[in-house]
Amino acid sequence: MAIYLPGTAEDTGLALDQMTPREIVTELDKYVVGQQAAKRAVAIALRNRMRRQKLEPELAEEIMPKNIIMIGATGVGKTEIARRLAKLTNSPFLKVEASKFTEVGYVGRDVESIVRDLVEIAIDMVREEKMEEVEDKAELAAEDRLLDLLLPPTPGVSEPAKPELMLAATQEPEEAGSFERTRERLRQQFREGKLDDRVVELDVRDRNQPSFEVITNQTSEEMDNSLKEILPGLFGQRMKKRKMKVAEAFEYLVSEEENRLIDMDQVTRLAVERVEDSGIVFLDEIDKIAGREGGHGPDVSREGVQRDILPIVEGTTVSTKYGMVSTDHILFIAAGAFHVSKPSDLIPELQGRFPIRVELQSLTVHDFVRILTEPKSSLVKQAIALLETEGLKLEFTREAIEEMAQFAFRVNETTENIGARRLHTILERVLDEISFQAPDLMKSPRSESTDEGIVGEVQASSPQPGSTSATPLPVVERQTATGSEKVIVVDPEYVRQQVASIVKDQDLSRYIL
Repeated sequence: MAIYLPGTAEDTGLALDQMTPREIVTELDKYVVGQQAAKRAVAIALRNRMRRQKLEPELAEEIMPKNIIMIGATGVGKTEIARRLAKLTNSPFLKVEASKFTEVGYVGRDVESIVRDLVEIAIDMVREEKMEEVEDKAELAAEDRLLDLLLPPTPGVSEPAKPELMLAATQEPEEAGSFERTRERLRQQFREGKLDDRVVELDVRDRNQPSFEVITNQTSEEMDNSLKEILPGLFGQRMKKRKMKVAEAFEYLVSEEENRLIDMDQVTRLAVERVEDSGIVFLDEIDKIAGREGGHGPDVSREGVQRDILPIVEGTTVSTKYGMVSTDHILFIAAGAFHVSKPSDLIPELQGRFPIRVELQSLTVHDFVRILTEPKSSLVKQAIALLETEGLKLEFTREAIEEMAQFAFRVNETTENIGARRLHTILERVLDEISFQAPDLMKSPRSESTDEGIVGEVQASSPQPGSTSATPLPVVERQTATGSEKVIVVDPEYVRQQVASIVKDQDLSRYIL
């Protein structure tokens, strides 16, 4: 059986079908802090998928994926684990909220749209891969078409806008060699970017279609898909003239050539196979549809949604505009906080389709410190990179990071526990004044330095317009080999000045943090 997985995992150099569960967990550790039990569960599920794809087809068809339920409060890493797993495997991945679906017969989305959306995602993935394969051919073909516009093989009298090109083409004898030399000179000029601002006229597809109203018993999604297929054939593909610069025209022509070189039938077939063999669906908020018989009002619809989801999870065939798609081997990862309900409130049939249950732990102060510093694109690294665009260097002391983690943990305990998302609000509050005044700091005259070559806290004598705080900014100026540079050093004292007063006021912290 074919294994629809990428060649190597990012930064590891290992083929994914050779990665052990331990190595998969190590890869996930680069992006998600803690939650080892959940990482182990998804790593084993991925490894089992690789093992199944190496079996004989007859036996592989009998092995069903072990679906997973993640139980944990919001912000502890449920979604991020599933999302990073999908990126690691290059699998079609779809995240949906179970609460947005309704029972058949109610107004809303039906659960089969999960599979249709997953197929669309897979087609986009495969199309992008195929476009990379034909990119060089498409660029050469687009280049030739663009040169035909700039220097037509048989220049006519309808080209008054390019007298210099006409002259270049007719100054020498009208021989094939002369024409080719002129064409190659234009090609060289185009590759050097000298023709990017010249304007050409292209025939482009007219995307405006006639509007009309259709009354049908189909869902809006099904009707929309049907109209997209019918309208181009019904009214024909209309073209219109459009003037654009050479650089823009080249991108448009490359896109046209890529679409012409790609076999969409092959793309569709590969995408459907990839969905059936390696698709991953993340069902978030599964606890919001947990409800048993005997309910009334919305509870009736909740149980109906569970019954509708059941066949998709246990394996069925869904009709899409690309053909029939089997869900037998799609991996489903469900997640929910289960504050009010519990997994046993799901209907028994659905419970049985999620044999692996993992409870994610609430985050500690130590976890918050690691989240701020360890991931490849941690919040602290993002903040530093954003201010570097203003020419300012931002630094956080270790004590400042620990102080922010303490504040986040304390607010989660005293108000609503939103996990790591609390770090966003704390960090934004700390950096509020710095982000506001960053451009002005670079324009302000340099302050006098102290004997150590360091300027302490800097504050204007009068409040800056729009400023909401009188707290001095912790700006220091350091001497370097190439001169001096301004550095903003965030220390624990500055963090407390920005956040402490709000944390102390319980009512205020509920609104701001």
